[in-house]
Amino acid sequence: MSEFSTSGGKGVADRVAADILDMIAGGTLAPGERLPGERALAEQMNVSRVSVRAALQRLKTQGFVVAVQGGGTRVVSSAAAMDDALTALVRSKLDNLHDLAEIRMALETWAARRAAERATPEQVAEIGARLAAMESAAPRGNGRAQPDKAIEDVRFHFAVGQAAGSPVYIHILAVIRDILMQMLEFHRYKLFTSAEDDQTVTEHHRAIHDAIADHAPEAAAEAMRRHLEWVLSHYAAERERRGPTVKRAS
Repeated sequence: MSEFSTSGGKGVADRVAADILDMIAGGTLAPGERLPGERALAEQMNVSRVSVRAALQRLKTQGFVVAVQGGGTRVVSSAAAMDDALTALVRSKLDNLHDLAEIRMALETWAARRAAERATPEQVAEIGARLAAMESAAPRGNGRAQPDKAIEDVRFHFAVGQAAGSPVYIHILAVIRDILMQMLEFHRYKLFTSAEDDQTVTEHHRAIHDAIADHAPEAAAEAMRRHLEWVLSHYAAERERRGPTVKRAS
């Protein structure tokens, strides 16, 4: 962190802004997370509320945080402000979803490897909990109250991302979260329609979890790669079935 003068309000505000930015960059404050109130931050940093208020205003101007309706501040989540046209672009053609699946392979095999290297026991347990929830989640439209399979699938991949211990990767996931949710809805309800497909998805995710739990980086990366290659094979089959004139993915 840069050195800041403490001889005056502006210098203190700069230091507070830098400390908050360090928490964002370090992953202590995640995209979309609400910051503690001004009083709590002032006590935590041993500064005045005036300095905290000035620091937050500086971070708002720089685009790192935004005001919350009704009071308070949260870390900017690019997914919330994403142009709807980008989501429409990804959903409009099967080829675009195929491209996203290929991009996910590059990113998520890296994340699985890193998670196997760095995951804490608590993070491994969280991945396991997300796997169990995905296994027991209900298909959409059956009247049951628990989250559906697509939602739990997204949560599993975010848990792996958290275990990778990279704030940069978490921010990337935040950017594509809405698109990823729509992608996995398409997978779960239109692309993988059989009970055998559902069982295969579960087995793939269990292999990812087990490799991370065993702290086996290459096995974790390979399990993730195998899963996404299987996804891509379904895209190829779907493209063949639909033919060149059918473009919409949903």
